[in-house]
Amino acid sequence: MKHNGVARLGARVRPGHFSQTHDRPELVEKTLVEILWRGDEHRSGMDRAGSMKHLSRYELSAQGDQRFGTLSGGQQARFLVLLLELSGATLLLLDEPTDNLDLASAEALEEGLKAFDGTVIAVTHDRWFTRSFDRFVLFRSDNEVVEVPEPVWDVR
Repeated sequence: MKHNGVARLGARVRPGHFSQTHDRPELVEKTLVEILWRGDEHRSGMDRAGSMKHLSRYELSAQGDQRFGTLSGGQQARFLVLLLELSGATLLLLDEPTDNLDLASAEALEEGLKAFDGTVIAVTHDRWFTRSFDRFVLFRSDNEVVEVPEPVWDVR
């Protein structure tokens, strides 16, 4: 059932969206350090030491000189969340962030998100991943959105 409504973001809220497809053709041939060094319209560039510091938080320092296109799906996911964070996003909207990740990559992503200083909203079917979240909402069939005390996996 389709849900309708309006969401208003506060003046200092900057959303960042993560998609499970990791479709970023502009990054494929660039190394992680190169991407961080150059910056983009949403974030300033940084030197190698700064890049490695940020990559370490997401357990990616060993891949600093590796091209984005050669990373595993989990490594790409962690790097894309890091880019969102560095872009100044204060609200992360995550669409199935652990989809197709191995356990080590999912754990590294979770650790990186713990250090994120903002709000994380995730859509997930991963019961393990939800254990670190403290609030849950349910989109009911009557178009109401309600807070629930724990994730709801089966709505009959």
